[in-house]
Amino acid sequence: MHPTVAAIHHGNLRTDIPDFRAGDTVSVDFKVIEGAKERIQTFTGVVIQRRGNGVSETFTVRKISNNIPVERIFPLNSPRIAAIKVNRLGKVRRARIFYMRDLSGKAARIKERGVNVDVAPRVTTIDEGTASRPTKSSKIKSAKAAKAKAEAAA
Repeated sequence: MHPTVAAIHHGNLRTDIPDFRAGDTVSVDFKVIEGAKERIQTFTGVVIQRRGNGVSETFTVRKISNNIPVERIFPLNSPRIAAIKVNRLGKVRRARIFYMRDLSGKAARIKERGVNVDVAPRVTTIDEGTASRPTKSSKIKSAKAAKAKAEAAA
């Protein structure tokens, strides 16, 4: 690609796009111009595919509206996209999930993908070598041991 064209393409790339992929449920706020008025319309659905790269990258969102399937293709770097919000992370095994077009009802559900974030990191003590978060049974054992120790001291 010519350096001038590459510079123009690089200048038109957006940096505020969140990470999402096929199977994720997203809300796309799209600027709609009607005459002299401009408003923002939200399109919420499941991402069917992402394709292309650079300035020409697009993604397809599918939703069911009044029992009618609606698919819309959005250019990722378009200035008409006000915002993209990721609502759910979907767990799918394909980059393009066109098979969703043939599914309906419960069969069309997508499992949620868990994010690998540890709620509280496990800390080990040097003398015990066990996790600092005891299990329920060890809490009961330690409570019984404390009670027996208190009775022995009394």
